[in-house]
Amino acid sequence: MEALAKMANYKGNVAIMIGNLTDAGALQRTKDVEQVVAKYPGMKVVQKQPANYARNEGMDLMLNWIGNGEAIDIVAANNDEMAIGAAMALAKSNQKILVGGIDATPDGLKALSQDKIQVTVFQDAVGQGKSSVDVAQKLIKGEKVDSHVWIPFELVTKENMQKYVEKSQ
Repeated sequence: MEALAKMANYKGNVAIMIGNLTDAGALQRTKDVEQVVAKYPGMKVVQKQPANYARNEGMDLMLNWIGNGEAIDIVAANNDEMAIGAAMALAKSNQKILVGGIDATPDGLKALSQDKIQVTVFQDAVGQGKSSVDVAQKLIKGEKVDSHVWIPFELVTKENMQKYVEKSQ
């Protein structure tokens, strides 16, 4: 969201596509977007609805927002699939809306390379797995571990996407 805010000169109406209302990850991703938007007086969240991590539901939701005349400048989707769906809906309109996703999936990277979405976020599954094993080994040995172990995520843009394409193959 921070990168999308910068692209929009820290101004505009933000719509959030939520993965699933019962998923803690989706709720955290949504909260994180809201916290970034709250930092900038020229920005506000104007829509926030679930699209269940699905491309077709993201497209339907975006078409609904467009059809209702929603004033949206940025779509922050909880995953690449919903972001791609939003981009598909936008391709049928003349509106230029910034779209961001999460996961840096092969399809998300392809959409990024084609300027259909502007950003995605790489979550290092290998790093997450390795850290989980490291923590488990420490616990087995009786060593103290932090209550939370964060694996850094990485912003993926058109400029740096090639290294993520290689990771996804």
